[in-house]
Amino acid sequence: MLKNTIRLALGGIALAAMPLAAQASDHGHGVHWSYEGAGAPAHWGDLKSEYALCKGGKSQSPIDISGAQSGDLEAISFDYANATAEEMVNNGHTIKVSFEPGSSMSINGKQYNLLQFHFHSPSEHTIDGQAADMVAHLVHKADDGQLGVVGVMLNKGEANAVLAPLWEQMPKHKGDEVYFEGDEAKVDLSGFLPENAAYYNYSGSLTTPPCSEGVNWLVLQNPVSVSAEQVAAFTALFAKSTRPVQPLNGRTINASH
Repeated sequence: MLKNTIRLALGGIALAAMPLAAQASDHGHGVHWSYEGAGAPAHWGDLKSEYALCKGGKSQSPIDISGAQSGDLEAISFDYANATAEEMVNNGHTIKVSFEPGSSMSINGKQYNLLQFHFHSPSEHTIDGQAADMVAHLVHKADDGQLGVVGVMLNKGEANAVLAPLWEQMPKHKGDEVYFEGDEAKVDLSGFLPENAAYYNYSGSLTTPPCSEGVNWLVLQNPVSVSAEQVAAFTALFAKSTRPVQPLNGRTINASH
């Protein structure tokens, strides 16, 4: 069975959480990064010197995806058959599910190992100015250290099969964690993959502090379904979880067929 435990989470991870050094107070301001108030996205670059790219970076994410160049891009190869979750945590910014080694995606001959996925509502990336109701960010890391993030747009419709068992155990308070054991640790990630996995590709950044750049973004063009109730369960805990879109600054967005 799943086990619920509660503890202080000052050092969690995620793309939404990898930058959780921000959970510790800033020496100069004592302000935590957040999505509103003094710690809102417009102020991230001023909170700590380590967050300077949030303000001065030229390859920031998310972006509005428009004017993409159609190209003969290689299909993403997903190897999620043995996806095994370790834990699910409420880190104060999102719900994050981390995974044991063994699952990956590959693109252009490079393999990225799945670390975790987490959520934002509405989606951080927009497509032609339109946000999805929610998004799942599947965060991967290659052996050379580069992050590859697959963004899966989630729009309201039928309930999402991946989320259903997770949302039953969703940790409600910051620092709450759920540990997985046995068969309940197996996560069928096919429910996050549309039948047509065409994607948009560009070079961007983490969407939370420290806003590090060089992230290989793969945003799937076709959404999958999530129920209104599943979205509402998330937004009841995280009223705001989305960084505004950032300037493209001349970057090229490529679109696969």
